[in-house]
Amino acid sequence: MASQSQIYAGAFADPVFAAQSVFRDLMDGFARPGTTKRLASTSTPPAPLGAAAGAVALTLCDHDTPVWLTPALGKSAVPQWIAFHTGAAVTTSKTEARFAFIEKAAAFPGFDQFSLGTQEYPDRSTTLVIEVEALTGGQAFVAKGPGIKDQTELAVKGLPDVFLEFWTANRAIFPRGVDLVLTAGDKLVCLPRTTRLSLKEA
Repeated sequence: MASQSQIYAGAFADPVFAAQSVFRDLMDGFARPGTTKRLASTSTPPAPLGAAAGAVALTLCDHDTPVWLTPALGKSAVPQWIAFHTGAAVTTSKTEARFAFIEKAAAFPGFDQFSLGTQEYPDRSTTLVIEVEALTGGQAFVAKGPGIKDQTELAVKGLPDVFLEFWTANRAIFPRGVDLVLTAGDKLVCLPRTTRLSLKEA
């Protein structure tokens, strides 16, 4: 059972200022896909949720945004922490979730298991917040698309081998599809569905 300190502690020290700061970082991250952002304001959520992922939850989740959690997160103090600090309810239905949180090293489902939005309302899709080992030092990808001048490179460490297959299928159904926020420590990288990824040639 989660202790009261796990549930009540670890949120932003200055909720309004911090949420505004993280929101700006997220908006800038989605405007410039593949760019690593270090958050000036972070949180200390219960394990195994990371600092940046917790900050995203505190900033974006509210009583109108059902949240899906992996089994490990669901068995921790994270559901109560999110509920107490944001009012968001946890759902077991991936297609109902507005946000999904996946901790480091967890196996994550295919993106098509979540809400992909509709042609009329593509914004009614799930945003996946995926914690990884690091935002550098991994498989090198080349990213192209809106918000990227020519191309940029990212080398996220800790993504599964099927990641590019999942992302390519997600990109193919544009304007529908999920968006991603990759987190590691106090940093994050945003990948909107408009971003095209390919393996960097050796």
